[in-house]
Amino acid sequence: MEHQQPVIEVLIIEDDVKIAEINRRFIEKVDHFRVVGIATDDVQAKEQLDILRPNLVLLDVYFPDANGLDMLSYIRQHFRDTDVIMITAAKEIEAIREAVRSGAFDYIMKPLIFNRLQETLLRYLDFHRELNRLHHSGSINQSDVDRLISGTSKKEFRNENSYLPKGIDKLTLVKIVQAISAAANGMSAEQIAKEIGVSRSTGRRYLEHLVASGEVYADLTYGVVGRPERVYRKRDL
Repeated sequence: MEHQQPVIEVLIIEDDVKIAEINRRFIEKVDHFRVVGIATDDVQAKEQLDILRPNLVLLDVYFPDANGLDMLSYIRQHFRDTDVIMITAAKEIEAIREAVRSGAFDYIMKPLIFNRLQETLLRYLDFHRELNRLHHSGSINQSDVDRLISGTSKKEFRNENSYLPKGIDKLTLVKIVQAISAAANGMSAEQIAKEIGVSRSTGRRYLEHLVASGEVYADLTYGVVGRPERVYRKRDL
């Protein structure tokens, strides 16, 4: 008789209620995962961790009254059976290194792409299932350890385009990033369109995607007739 897959209980720690709800819907699209709570601040997070004892936490690095890396350390210290996936818009290498050192299962950049989150959740499901099997077997050998470790490491990067939103092409995106990086005073959507050879609306779509991902930022400038225009600049990381 086939064993029933375990249900993975997930706690979301995210201060933005709308983003938390989007993340909840993403998670519950994946079979065998159920969101059991949403915490929007440090106090709620610690209370729900203590009450719910979730298998997995989806944790934002930055929220108003606490640091997500501190919360990660708190979880690793007090809830050893709870694993953590870090979600953040920050791109500081040190934050990623600290998350890895502190035992995060994975580290995913905003904006959260469903396919990317789904891949991590499915790897976690395999990992959790293998841990349960080893726990009940009462013994472990080298092949078990190898299988467990290889299952939690990232698989070969299949196709970068699979993690991009619909309508965003990787090569065009790279060209736009290069153009913005070379422009000391930034560029408008119209300037990008002429530089890359795309329509103004297409240029704006790519630029707004880069703003959402944190790679560029936008300022309003006013021309000679006072008409506001968005100028995009590369963010210093």
